[in-house]
Amino acid sequence: METLVNGFSTINPATGEEIKEYEYMTTDEAIGAVEKCHKAFKEWRLKSLDERAKVIKAIGEELKKNKEKFVSLMTQEMGKVLKQSGQEIDLCSAICDYTATQGIKELQDEERELPNGGKGLITYSPIGIVYGIQPWNFPAYQAVRYSIANLMAGNGVLLKHSSGVTGSALLLKEIYEAAGLPKDLFTVLLIEHEQSDKIIEHELVRGVTLTGSPDAGKIIAEKAGAELKKTVLELGSNDAYLVFDDADIELAAKTSVQGRIYNNGETCVAAKRFVVADKVYDEFRDAFVKAMKEVKLGDPTIEDSDLGPMAREDLRETLHEQVQQSVHKGANVLLGGKMPEGKGFYYPATILENLEPGQPAYDDELFGPVASLIRAKDNKDALRIANDSRFGLGGGIFSKDEEKAFDLAKKYFDTGMVFINSFGLAQPNMPFGGVKNSGYGREHGGFGIREFVNVKSIMKVNM
Repeated sequence: METLVNGFSTINPATGEEIKEYEYMTTDEAIGAVEKCHKAFKEWRLKSLDERAKVIKAIGEELKKNKEKFVSLMTQEMGKVLKQSGQEIDLCSAICDYTATQGIKELQDEERELPNGGKGLITYSPIGIVYGIQPWNFPAYQAVRYSIANLMAGNGVLLKHSSGVTGSALLLKEIYEAAGLPKDLFTVLLIEHEQSDKIIEHELVRGVTLTGSPDAGKIIAEKAGAELKKTVLELGSNDAYLVFDDADIELAAKTSVQGRIYNNGETCVAAKRFVVADKVYDEFRDAFVKAMKEVKLGDPTIEDSDLGPMAREDLRETLHEQVQQSVHKGANVLLGGKMPEGKGFYYPATILENLEPGQPAYDDELFGPVASLIRAKDNKDALRIANDSRFGLGGGIFSKDEEKAFDLAKKYFDTGMVFINSFGLAQPNMPFGGVKNSGYGREHGGFGIREFVNVKSIMKVNM
């Protein structure tokens, strides 16, 4: 994304060339958009659950109709390979289908008899406008994830998307309205950070959700908290995938490569640290390096490319600096680690080992195709290392004893999500979110539908 005097332009990360120029809204225009969204909300909130579900279902169908167009645009704007752009749209459609069905169940009124024989009614009423601040790595999914749940709940939705994927944000608005969503109920705000503060402060905005870094989360939570507004925060992680001494090494290596390079390695819940029991460390390392060497870095529009460019030049520079700092502090480079020459913001599949606390590759989130390989004494020590993190979004366990793996994940893994003999992708019917510095609140699985509602008690008490 390149900043202009009164606007910005989106940049193709595969070439470094400009895609399109956009103008920022004035603050008055942004405030006006909030007011229009609220006006649309006042009518939408009165729609029945069945009426809302019908529109949500139609959005899923409209996404399917526009799949090819959306796939091409996403790949152009942020560099993911075409196949994975297609998978993202499929997931968004599935979220619409799930929400249209499950939302009716989650939002039904509940009757309760009071202790003295009176009558009680619980409703899940919409609260108003929910403001979402979303990143670039999943241009469609990040916006769909929170907006569909809140539209089903009867709320209005504002989206401040990452500037680099503005085209995707505007296309999503077109798709929503083509499916029958009332105009202005879902509104894209082309604004800067200073203007965003005014949106959070606006009295018509009742909730704020952010996907981003822990530092951004602290800032948004503080600003929203000062206005007594609820937040949901998903703040990334350095997810540990544990290779136990009874793991299927071939499966673990293959899956770990997929988990690390998926979406060009730019996924909050990606596999990032690979903690391996000493007994199988050498075997896994050799298999992992071999499999990562086979990853094809190249033009994301070419079918046989496994790994495209990073989304922005500054992101690539930050990642490379983290690699260099880790090496300076004692890490070894097993594969990759060198900045490519030529056009585009490419970075090779990279593996670092000899990692320990104090190195960025051990402590921090490396948002790109760099894997951190860590040796553990045994399975118990692997769990200790996994939890020895300020983050807690996801993680994984590789073990042939899946029953044991599920039990350990349940009792000891201090994260919001754990994947057994697989890597982390969102599922519409399973909750998504983390703990510790990875944030709070949940999306998906029916839980996100109730994050921004007024759980209202209505009672007739016998006196």
